[in-house]
Amino acid sequence: MKKNNTQNIKQAKKITVAFAGGGTGGHIYPGLAIADELKELCKKNDINLNLVWLGSSRGYDKDIVESSKGPDKKCSVNKFYGIPSGKLRRYFSFKNFTDVFKIGAGCIASFFILLKIKPVVVFSKGGFVSVPPCFAAKILHIPVVTHECDFTPGLATKINSHFASKILLSYKETEEYLSKEMASKSLVTGNPVRPVFYSTDEKIGKDFVKFKYTKKTKPVLLVMGGSLGAKQINDLVYENIEWLCDKFYVIHQTGRQKEKFVAPESVKDSYRPFEFIYEQMPHVMQYADVILSRAGANSLWECAVLAKPVILIPLCGSGTRGDQVDNAEYFEKKGAATVLTGEYVSSNALKNALTALLDAKKRKCFSEACKNLLPQKRSAFLIADFIVETYFNK
Repeated sequence: MKKNNTQNIKQAKKITVAFAGGGTGGHIYPGLAIADELKELCKKNDINLNLVWLGSSRGYDKDIVESSKGPDKKCSVNKFYGIPSGKLRRYFSFKNFTDVFKIGAGCIASFFILLKIKPVVVFSKGGFVSVPPCFAAKILHIPVVTHECDFTPGLATKINSHFASKILLSYKETEEYLSKEMASKSLVTGNPVRPVFYSTDEKIGKDFVKFKYTKKTKPVLLVMGGSLGAKQINDLVYENIEWLCDKFYVIHQTGRQKEKFVAPESVKDSYRPFEFIYEQMPHVMQYADVILSRAGANSLWECAVLAKPVILIPLCGSGTRGDQVDNAEYFEKKGAATVLTGEYVSSNALKNALTALLDAKKRKCFSEACKNLLPQKRSAFLIADFIVETYFNK
């Protein structure tokens, strides 16, 4: 923050910033990372900050927001407001008709919430839940900032961009998918990652996993498919469990939809399955030498921050808009990942990709490529600093 602006901000009354987004954790956790940075930035500069979050009144949005802890071990968000929300679909569904009314109700609810709390800016992290607050903010002449985490913009971002005064992007190349008018409002910041990923402790990860070895004689492979798991990835692990455990120590986040798989007795010293890892995950990722994962934007950037070599099996097919494939291909193009898609997802292809990463020099090349993808400063800090400098003195 520029020092010459600090005095003016200090003299102001409580400043409110509203965050909007939800539907999935992927649209919440990056926003919380920014909230943490914003809270710390304002604390250092003696600014009286009030953070609120507008998310879905259904689902787990409220639980995720209120249970998340910042660096001070407290929730950075002062209050959560649940609003009605309808999903935006690109395909025909009878739910599109009923969800129109939910979206309308969300716009009305957002209007009165924003009218009451009077934020200086609404920050959208995306997802269908974010559209009503951004629309209401536009009507109330409240500035809107929206962030796109994926390589190609999603439908919510495309809609919110019409209400936004600034569009923040994770990748410079994403501007090519925007109109000239929208691209002129863009700023490349990278994708925000929780502060804990910048202060990980490998020992915590090692103690959590508890492999029984005195000296690491083979690399550690972390397999993760999200909180619900990924059946495709799980099946590959189960089919090749003995080969994997011969070459690696394997940490496997199976997801909550865990299949009834019993590992052979011969691999139990090298295999650790977990249904879900949250608090310890940053440290477990730091402990790992190689990561096998889907290609969600948040997971990718967390791997990049930790400079971890990754093998990506992006979610693709009719149930997705292809954003994970786009994310994965970008990382592969930059030399930071190996990607397996479509017909290339097989046991042999996985073995070949992992065999290449048994070479420590090869892993180091991937790690260096990851570092080159990152901005010089933390993305969450860049965004928080931008918000303060741009909107707190208005």
